[in-house]
Amino acid sequence: MIRPRILPVLLVATLCFVVLGIATPPSPAGPGSIVNGAQMLEPRSGHTATLLPDRRVLVTGGMRRNQDFYRSAELFDPATGKFSATGEMQIRRVGHAAVLLRSGKVLIAGGWIGHGVTDEAELYDPATGKFTVIGHMLTGRGRPEATLLRDGNALITGGGGDNDGGSSSITSAEIFDTATSKFRETGAMRYARIAHTATLLADGHVLIAGGRGSEVNASAEIYDPKSGTFHDTGRLISARYKHTAGLLPDGRVLIAGGSDDRDWHGTLSSAEIYDPLRGTFSSTSSLHDARFKLPDEAVQLGSGQLLIAGGNRQAELYDERTGKFTVVGGDTGDSRHFMSETLLGDGRVLLAGGYAYSPEATAQTWIYKP
Repeated sequence: MIRPRILPVLLVATLCFVVLGIATPPSPAGPGSIVNGAQMLEPRSGHTATLLPDRRVLVTGGMRRNQDFYRSAELFDPATGKFSATGEMQIRRVGHAAVLLRSGKVLIAGGWIGHGVTDEAELYDPATGKFTVIGHMLTGRGRPEATLLRDGNALITGGGGDNDGGSSSITSAEIFDTATSKFRETGAMRYARIAHTATLLADGHVLIAGGRGSEVNASAEIYDPKSGTFHDTGRLISARYKHTAGLLPDGRVLIAGGSDDRDWHGTLSSAEIYDPLRGTFSSTSSLHDARFKLPDEAVQLGSGQLLIAGGNRQAELYDERTGKFTVVGGDTGDSRHFMSETLLGDGRVLLAGGYAYSPEATAQTWIYKP
């Protein structure tokens, strides 16, 4: 059972449509367009999608509906536009983390497994198409963030952990050491977080922003890989979680969307910019539509613009030169929550899965063409 205090059960949004479900009118079309893609082999939300070195995309886990989790994985080939099956994970999981390592293998860690969280980690090898259990994290985590550091190791932060049969967000962080294929301790965050973002900065530090602890918060902190410690940085203008973050070409970070403590009733259209030189956040123009339950990372296109997708049927581009968002052409037919967003090797973006206002995820995918 997914813990209701943390996820709002990912897909338990059905009744919210009665309260929220008036669709916004379409905005004027902008650059690029979203078109329908192929169907995945399984309907999925809360899954991961990772670009492999050979330009295929590995899609792992997720769920069809509450308590219907997947071990399965599949591969998207942009050359054919089709999905094919690959090896299965050892356990069913949703809300896990995935990160491509320098070896070309993909680390899969944590997630919810039905009745709590797991600390189990696996490696996917594209050469064999198989998953191998490599051991356990130091702490079980549901919806942690995984960030590849400059030294090739991976930083795992926060997430939800079991607590006397319930769930609570946690402050702990750990490092997956690629030299030993084991997890080791690093400093703890100053604040407990789940549904936060973790963005690798140009100087190799990591910006940790927002998320929920005992409440949705506006705190932000920086992880220093050399000292293995976290320290405070400027505060977000708006407390938010289930938002998205993206590195801009000039080294600043866009933070956009999400929700406040009211969850479905508190979705945000506001956006802000983090300046790592000053350690401060400042306002920028707002999204055209409020949205949350977004992909953790907004992808940077070849143009330098960031694509914001999910949480609404339309996608938007943020341009740092103008400080404004533009709605792109086409749409996903409905708001898609906990979908994935993956930049392909040819500059297109794969948008996959998610759910709207029913308890069922979709197998539909879309392609954003710049």
